[in-house]
Amino acid sequence: MIFLYLIVILLPLCAGAVLAGIRKASMKAKYVLVFCVLALHCAVVTTLLLTESGTSVTLFKMTEILSVSLKMDGLSKLFLAVASYGFLLAGIYAVPYMAHSQRADSFFSFYLLSLGALSGMDLAGNLITMYLFFEAVTLLSMPLVLHDRTSESIRAALKYLFYSVAGAFLALCAIFFLAQYASTLDFIPGGTLNPAKVSGHETLLHVVIFLGIVGFGAKAGMYPLHGWLPTAHPVAPAPASAILSGIITKAGVLAILRLIYFSVGPAFLFGTWVQYTLCPLALLTVFMGSMMAYREKVFKKRLAYSSVSQISYVLTGIFLMTPEAAAGGLLHIVFHACIKLSLFMVAGSFIVNTGAHNVDEFTGFGKSMPKTLWFFTLSSLSLIGIPPAAGFVSKWYLATGALDSGVAVISVLAPVILLVSALLTAGYLLPITIRGFFPGKDFEAPPRNREGGTAMWLPIGILSALSILLGIFSTPLVNAFMSLANSMF
Repeated sequence: MIFLYLIVILLPLCAGAVLAGIRKASMKAKYVLVFCVLALHCAVVTTLLLTESGTSVTLFKMTEILSVSLKMDGLSKLFLAVASYGFLLAGIYAVPYMAHSQRADSFFSFYLLSLGALSGMDLAGNLITMYLFFEAVTLLSMPLVLHDRTSESIRAALKYLFYSVAGAFLALCAIFFLAQYASTLDFIPGGTLNPAKVSGHETLLHVVIFLGIVGFGAKAGMYPLHGWLPTAHPVAPAPASAILSGIITKAGVLAILRLIYFSVGPAFLFGTWVQYTLCPLALLTVFMGSMMAYREKVFKKRLAYSSVSQISYVLTGIFLMTPEAAAGGLLHIVFHACIKLSLFMVAGSFIVNTGAHNVDEFTGFGKSMPKTLWFFTLSSLSLIGIPPAAGFVSKWYLATGALDSGVAVISVLAPVILLVSALLTAGYLLPITIRGFFPGKDFEAPPRNREGGTAMWLPIGILSALSILLGIFSTPLVNAFMSLANSMF
């Protein structure tokens, strides 16, 4: 199985490097290469999902303690599937979107490189391997933000870089200490802390673990290191914004999951000041992100603030440290990826086909772009949490998990904040649909249909359909994620 592991990581990395070196080939040939790589990556990932679990492979050792190893477990399968299938759909959409860009080859080169680094992180078998790929994800995805090379995009890319690297250094500090107090740096459900070594040093470890979680949380957009998201999304191309919000931010979520549930162990943090600090931070981020999105007029920036809020739904489930809440968080990883990929693609279609960036300019879009606006509406209903859409299912388990958690105050406060956030989400998404389909009697419809081509609307349609269908037929997914959540404790 090491062969398949290496293909998943090296295929997009090598293809991205080759694409950067090809100068004379036509863009059509390059698009074919990108599609073939993404399709093959999905095929190999599907094979791993169906056949592989639990096999660990050490690639090489740097020291007796530090090694680079790969392992496929349930969490790896979840994040690898989201990344691979999401990159394929966003890649199909990106071809017509980037058709008029002079730097399309550069975009797709770093697009593939980012997928390779993210795949390596998903398959990481220990903290060192995960950290190496975590940094690689930042460095290889940053050029997607500065794609246009404007002063604004350069500033946004640097902000993304500084926030992510600073957060990673905080996490590295935690890894240094864990190496001294853990039996191994490998990922083992329930944690690897050595009770004999930890005895008497609990306070120190709580501090460094807290810093590590906050550091990894920078990539996930958790307060106070959330500022890069609303800065980077408006200036990045829509396909880049889609994968940044829907997939790459989940790298921070995965790192936090690995640190809490597979290195430290939730039992070491449950009921401590660490949990009572992290839960309010996540809930504050949920509310703050929703409120900022409600007030924002630039559509992509509104979606960026929405991502800040929605990813902290996932973090809330993780920080509650109960199986049901954790399962709700895992479900929301999948559902949020489908929804946000779709919504950012809608934003890109609006920009490419009409030139509109602000929500006030979307009046009457239901007349000229009916399919796109219907897809937006379906994804919006799911993000709000209207039953039976997928967003309702994940939020149900998050809310019930919080009520059953027994965490004082937080167990009641969390469902209230989630409900308030849902109302704000409806407030910043549904008016777009209403004004789009019902512009008023004085509105003059445009002379032509502005709907994008099939390659643009089909991925959006698939994702928006999934955001509904995964809720209607959620039982197998819920059972699988409940089992996965229980296995982490």
